Amino acid sequence: MSDIRVNKGYFPGAIGQVTELHGTYYHSHWGFGLYFEAMVATGLSTFLKRYDESRDGFWTVSEKERVVATISIDGVHVESKGAHLRWFMVAEHLHGKRIGHQLLHTAIDFCRKKKYSTIYLWTFEGLHVARQLYEKNGFVLAGQRQGREWGTTVTEQWLELKL
Repeated sequence: MSDIRVNKGYFPGAIGQVTELHGTYYHSHWGFGLYFEAMVATGLSTFLKRYDESRDGFWTVSEKERVVATISIDGVHVESKGAHLRWFMVAEHLHGKRIGHQLLHTAIDFCRKKKYSTIYLWTFEGLHVARQLYEKNGFVLAGQRQGREWGTTVTEQWLELKL
């Protein structure tokens, strides 16, 4: 793991690599396709174009110059909704190595330092390991609904952490 490096903020190629990480994983495990990958690329691009380091966080983990993990805090609606945790993903070959745990703690610590009162995220039913990690860190299920936001029908889940 000596080739692993944590990066903060945008770097050239970040949008494409983060999108690829999500697109390939969710295609192989959940059958998500073009709609989902385009949604990730569009949302991430929009976020990074308005990225404000005083309000937002964007972290990636690189291994041999490739993004292998990522997490973001979108603070644009922090006053009305809370800080939005987004694009949290760890490449499969790094599962169980605590990288996800470390990234989640980085994001939560960032929000605490900013004195944000709430962190929320959207996920979907079936991502059991991720859900366990969120709950271990104090997130609770705040609501769920059937939706097609992911490009296919899933049970979307909204989790919240009160700080």
